[in-house]
Amino acid sequence: MSSQNIVVIGGSAAGPKAAARAKRINAAANVILLQKAPELSMASCGYPYFIGGGFDDRNQLLCTPTGVVRNEAFFAAAKRVDARVNTEVTAIDRSAKTVACVNVLSGETGTVSYDKLILCTGASPRRPPVPGADLDGVRSLSTMHDADTLRALRDSGEVRDVLVVGGGLIGIEVCEALAESGMNVHVVEMLPQLLTFLDWEMAKLVEKHVVSKGVTVHTENGVAEFLGENGRLTGARLKDGSVISCNLAVVSIGVTPNAGLAREAGLDIGEFGGIVVDEHMRTSDPAIYAAGDCVEISHRITGRKVHAPYGDLANLEARVAADNMVLGDTAVFPGTVNSGICKVFDLSAGSTGLSERQALAEGYEVVTATNASPDKPGFMGAKLLVSKMVADARTGRVLGFQCVGPGEVNRQMAEAAMAVMNGNTVRDIGVADLPYAPPFSLAIDHFITTAHILENKMAGRMTGIRNAEVKERVDAGGAPFILDVRAPGEFEEMRLDIGETLIPLGMLGKSLDKLPQDKDAEIVAFCKISMRGYEAQRALEAHGWNNVKVMEGGIMAWPFAVKQGCR
Repeated sequence: MSSQNIVVIGGSAAGPKAAARAKRINAAANVILLQKAPELSMASCGYPYFIGGGFDDRNQLLCTPTGVVRNEAFFAAAKRVDARVNTEVTAIDRSAKTVACVNVLSGETGTVSYDKLILCTGASPRRPPVPGADLDGVRSLSTMHDADTLRALRDSGEVRDVLVVGGGLIGIEVCEALAESGMNVHVVEMLPQLLTFLDWEMAKLVEKHVVSKGVTVHTENGVAEFLGENGRLTGARLKDGSVISCNLAVVSIGVTPNAGLAREAGLDIGEFGGIVVDEHMRTSDPAIYAAGDCVEISHRITGRKVHAPYGDLANLEARVAADNMVLGDTAVFPGTVNSGICKVFDLSAGSTGLSERQALAEGYEVVTATNASPDKPGFMGAKLLVSKMVADARTGRVLGFQCVGPGEVNRQMAEAAMAVMNGNTVRDIGVADLPYAPPFSLAIDHFITTAHILENKMAGRMTGIRNAEVKERVDAGGAPFILDVRAPGEFEEMRLDIGETLIPLGMLGKSLDKLPQDKDAEIVAFCKISMRGYEAQRALEAHGWNNVKVMEGGIMAWPFAVKQGCR
């Protein structure tokens, strides 16, 4: 191939990927990587685990899988890329095809010419527009320097009270890291739930678990003012007027695309402030591409542009952009379904596609199913999974999937992401040929079982009711007849304590006189995971009751308080 000058701006995730890929495809290319920070190719998603003491060597955040630090010398020797750190690009001259840059340490300025340019400038954390946000002790987590600072504070033992502002992915990961380090942690979230990629009842399961770890969660609240003395943080006043004492606040309320260079160069900017790119990752200038957290990409289901700042997407986008810079616009990045996963103490929480809330907002006629069941057989150390599948009621296409639990959530989310991307229907999933062996899954995998539940609902064989609706009706004093079909021992160990009646499934046929004799009376049946609840529904319908519902997910998906140790 002919020689070409390829300049890459940004050295976190997308930039190094684009630079290395371009050089591999065209060995004759002159590839220059310009990075403002002193580090290259940082594993920023690992910052919370370094802060929490999961590992001690910060260089592991910069290393290859074989343990080599990816610095300037590494890129020169292994990738044949001219990587320059501490180098900030200050302007792009599109007509001259040059970029102006300055060494942030020495102040030396210069220009670099390009034939093709790729912008991988990332994103910056949002700062709350409230008084006291500039106090010493109010921090964010975006850079290696931020990670080093928070790790040092953790190691010092001087910080005891922490406020995490924002209950999204980063906020929850930081919350876990600091809480497990022995700190007293409060999480404040303006919305009614943590982890807004989940629907409310799924997020409530996460919140319940977070609270069980000693963390105080404040939802539907926010910071009105940071308080301090002598320039140092001492606390925060929330919007409800309450005051939280803290000497560290970690703000994680989202990020804003770093699109300033692109905007000043006259490139098109989108609704969310990100650089507009097409399916080839090409900007409005055919010589300039962009990838990573600075861009807006298409959502595969809705077709709308979204800002999706995920490390895996940054690498995939950069790979496509590099191919197209070198080979012409032959490679396509089709967009995202917003797949994500988060470790939350002993749980994992993941989502892909549209939540029910999002699907309704997009105008879909939605049908859902909730499944609580183990990830593998009990004799292989089964752990619980609670999942929710969202589908288009008209076509059966699976629009989204969520999963929470201590079990193998990642497997479920990988299966679901592929199904959502491929446009699979509920019936497609119900007969999916997935790998099975007892150490890895049940004979009918949890994901397939969720599809079976939804298929039964869509066919009218099962009528479900949400646990949140049951709780609302109990609280309002208009509850249906609530039937618990578990065994007496299970009932004594843990119960909802909302006025339910215990009739074990095996005794149901002999206890019909204990049920409402009005065959139109509403009955809600449940068990531990509501498999027996479904059996009860079918049995009662066979005896003439015609308004029987199953509380989906059973007691294991109940996101509210339960009464335990009732013996």
